[in-house]
Amino acid sequence: MDFKLIERRALLRTLMGSVTLLGAAALSGCQTDFLPDVATKANAPIPPKLLAEIRKKNMAVGSPILLRVFKVEAELEVWKQDRKGRFALLKTYPICKWSGDLGPKIAEGDRQTPEGFYDIRPGQMNPDSEYYLSFNLGFPNAFDRAHGRTGTHLMVHGDCSSQGCYAMTDAQILEIFALGREAFKGGQRSFQVQAYPFRMTPANLARYRDSPHMAFWRMLKEGNDHFEVTRRQPKVDVCDKRYVFNAFAPGGGTTPMNFDPLDACPAYEVPKDIAQEVRKKQHRDDREFDQLVAQGVETAPIKSGRDGGMHSFWVDKLRPREIVDEHGNLKLVVEAMK
Repeated sequence: MDFKLIERRALLRTLMGSVTLLGAAALSGCQTDFLPDVATKANAPIPPKLLAEIRKKNMAVGSPILLRVFKVEAELEVWKQDRKGRFALLKTYPICKWSGDLGPKIAEGDRQTPEGFYDIRPGQMNPDSEYYLSFNLGFPNAFDRAHGRTGTHLMVHGDCSSQGCYAMTDAQILEIFALGREAFKGGQRSFQVQAYPFRMTPANLARYRDSPHMAFWRMLKEGNDHFEVTRRQPKVDVCDKRYVFNAFAPGGGTTPMNFDPLDACPAYEVPKDIAQEVRKKQHRDDREFDQLVAQGVETAPIKSGRDGGMHSFWVDKLRPREIVDEHGNLKLVVEAMK
């Protein structure tokens, strides 16, 4: 047993709790009323402030949720369905740590945090996690498997320590876990996690246009656009080794469709109203992208030279030390007090 690791985690939890309870954050993700003990953490109620926000936004406590994660911005958004059936942003949490570089996870041990679309079911929620609380992203999903990608135990968890996971603080994961638990109680069978390299804006796409992952990111952007124009969870399938969104039987048919990740896509249609709004958004974004490229906007290096990232809020509060890891990448490390 690594007692130094246990000691470090205990210290980090103390630090996170102290920062939270002092109300140091203007960003919403760093506020909660308490951290319950191990025996009750999985059943901890949604904090009163967050409950008030749910009511203010005309949402039910047990209504469905959807999560969006952005690496560059180091933010995790929780969206929740309102009483009109559309999703609205409930809260944005600053991510404490993610690992690897921009781009999808390829192989076990590469330290990459996943990018893509993942469904979280009740069985993926872990109340006994060694990282306080966690849920498994379900990597590899059908798309990942179709591309031969490997990896296990890729999580969103507490403890602010990442080896291929999206690491929050214990106070943050306590809230997120509670929101998921209540959504399941309310009847949601699974909630969707949309994991992106960055916010899918024309400016970001122009900045990272030299990346070998651009075709993959363009595909992710299509799913992002479906969500942004509808504010409804997109139906996600995989065929021909690619994601397809809101794909239904032609002519409004109700026959179940078979999507094989490795075979050609069956004939399908996207509802006309959705397809039209998505095209409009894509045309606007493409025009802005082309203008930025024509202006010679600076491109980001293909490899960042960094292992992951941490939201600036946590950098300011935890003051991590920057080291060079065994691969020559810069890495932020939060150390225990000596």
